[in-house]
Amino acid sequence: MSFQQEDLVALANTTMPFGKYSGRPLIRLPEEYLLWFEGKGWPNGRLGQLMALALLIRREGLESLIHPLMGRHLS
Repeated sequence: MSFQQEDLVALANTTMPFGKYSGRPLIRLPEEYLLWFEGKGWPNGRLGQLMALALLIRREGLESLIHPLMGRHLS
């Protein structure tokens, strides 16, 4: 999986639009929830891509790279 800086900023600032964790930033979704989606199938489109990236970052222990980007937007 390859990603750009804009993907990291989007991951830091996109919230879950539905379900039990509605309104929670994707990077802060529980790993078990992301694993469930990985097994069931990611949502279509950008949301699914960002959720897969969130799981990758969580697996690698790199969440600290995302936290400084929260509340920021690319110009």
